[in-house]
Amino acid sequence: MALASGMVVANSYYAQPVVGTIAESLHASTQSVGLVVTASQIGYAVGLALLVPLGDLLERRRLLVTLLTGTTVCLIGMALSPNWQMLGVAALMVGVSSVVGQVLVPLAATLARADERGRVIGNVMTGLLLGILLSRVVAGLVAQVAGWRAVFWLAAGLMVATAVMLRRELPVVPPSTQLPYRALLRSVLRLVADEPVLRRRMTYGALTYVSFGVFWTSVGFLLAGPDYRWSDASIGLFTLVGVAGALAAKFAGALADRGYARIQTGAFVAITALSFGLLAIGRHHVIALGVGVALLDLGIQGTHISNQSLFYRLRPDARSRLNTAYMTTYFAAGSLGSALSAVTYVGYGWAGVCVLGAVFPTVGTLLWIIETLRERRPG
Repeated sequence: MALASGMVVANSYYAQPVVGTIAESLHASTQSVGLVVTASQIGYAVGLALLVPLGDLLERRRLLVTLLTGTTVCLIGMALSPNWQMLGVAALMVGVSSVVGQVLVPLAATLARADERGRVIGNVMTGLLLGILLSRVVAGLVAQVAGWRAVFWLAAGLMVATAVMLRRELPVVPPSTQLPYRALLRSVLRLVADEPVLRRRMTYGALTYVSFGVFWTSVGFLLAGPDYRWSDASIGLFTLVGVAGALAAKFAGALADRGYARIQTGAFVAITALSFGLLAIGRHHVIALGVGVALLDLGIQGTHISNQSLFYRLRPDARSRLNTAYMTTYFAAGSLGSALSAVTYVGYGWAGVCVLGAVFPTVGTLLWIIETLRERRPG
């Protein structure tokens, strides 16, 4: 499940390290191609809102294979796109159908014992984040050797292999609800209204993941630009430094099982904010940039696992819908970050991107402090 989550979520991120190459190939501006990345994340948010709730309504193995078939077709469309507009449309549809990981995570939480749920979620989420990070390595290397279109042909082939793997390995899990589809979607909004813990966790998740979109949308422009002049392969390999943060954050799940999810949230959100100080220095110093990336991914992934370990406990019969509410906000924030980043980089350069990225988790840290003080107040 961790492997499948990583391979599928990678589809929304293959374009990030090769935006410069795609822009040159399609005779488009870097800002236009940057919006292709945004389109993929917007599509992902749409898929989260409309498709992930089906995990409570339908048999999940069949649902997953259907989604992967659609993803394969859309990736082929990206590989064949003649201009950036068509590439953007195909990327949007890839994002919509690439929500397999968000069906698998609540399924993993359902199959796990209560005393190991945090670790299981951490394992699957680590696979998902590694897929995001390694997608950039694969994209950079493949684009260097065979061109950017080969990246999406390869991705389509991986989706076929993933569909076969899940069809063979996953158990059949009966649906947990018989609600009609429209009532199912309305129940997501009801969960948000009824569960304050879910609302708080949605806020912390959004305020960290928006910074993820801010950083990763523009770092390719920085590394390909006059300050570094790196190749596609070098840019892709650079993203490996984020793996350290992803692996370190895996232990957030184990700590959450021991009851530390709420207190460690503040530390992870603060780490996300502080990482942008190093990332700003990284405009001219690659070591600072690398350490900043590791801390950024540690903070975001640690916050995310802490959030999920708390809100999955709320309604065991509605875990897909809880995940829908949380992840729709999460990836909508990432889309916002990507869009703001592309515009900010054009107008204010790398320094503007780093200031923008730091603002959101700083607000999140202040909210956590306020929440903690209120809970400790007598009466």
